[in-house]
Amino acid sequence: MGNLTSRVLVAAILLPLALLVLWLGSWWLVGLAVVVAVLALHELWTMAREQRPVMIAGYVGAVAVVLAAEFHGVMGMLLVLAPVVLLTFILAAASPHEDYSSLTSMAVTVFGVVWVGIGLGAVVVLRDSSFTLVLAVLLGTWGSDIGAYAIGRMIGRRKLAPAISPGKSVEGFVAGIIVGTAVVWWVLYGQDIVGTIDALIVGFVIAVVGPFGDLLESFVKRDLGVKDSGTLLAGHGGVLDRIDAMLITAPVALCALWAVTYF
Repeated sequence: MGNLTSRVLVAAILLPLALLVLWLGSWWLVGLAVVVAVLALHELWTMAREQRPVMIAGYVGAVAVVLAAEFHGVMGMLLVLAPVVLLTFILAAASPHEDYSSLTSMAVTVFGVVWVGIGLGAVVVLRDSSFTLVLAVLLGTWGSDIGAYAIGRMIGRRKLAPAISPGKSVEGFVAGIIVGTAVVWWVLYGQDIVGTIDALIVGFVIAVVGPFGDLLESFVKRDLGVKDSGTLLAGHGGVLDRIDAMLITAPVALCALWAVTYF
């Protein structure tokens, strides 16, 4: 099967499934978020095997963050992080090794929980607030990525971050901001969730930070010497390769919504 064909087939199956689960919300979404968190962390642990992550603490921590998001929202996610750090320390201290740094082991573990757990937990919090809201964030993230890719391929000349991701261009970045902002504004317009100006602000923030979510994963992969996070999704690479931008846009969108609401 060719790479393009496999990409189209995977997208045709997963996109409707993801939208259905988002629409159903509640424990359907929590269940999917837990599965995705475990798969994403498995890919991260595989890439970072030499850093010896405390895998049990990471899996338990990420699942706990997602569950806390459903039960207690943002505050629940944040409060769970302290026990995660403690559990990571206890398990790391219980099996010390001289051939690698325990501090590095704990650091990569907690990083994975924060990156994946908070990112997916934020999706749960957004959905608990409104289906339209989480749809706006995800469509804005995808719109920004598609706009950046299309324009970058056509007219991209100036490299955005050549040392991390040589394929990204400044022209594509600007196009992604325009497209992503427009998509979020279009989804939220007239929905009585936020005002028109606030919708533009939230859309702009999502569109700006989306590429940095992708760059973050590229930075991690480059540092660990791998091309894709995995092969589970055929031509799409691994799970982390598909959700990298969302892991940043979802929590940042919550911050932006909080800011436009209270300031």
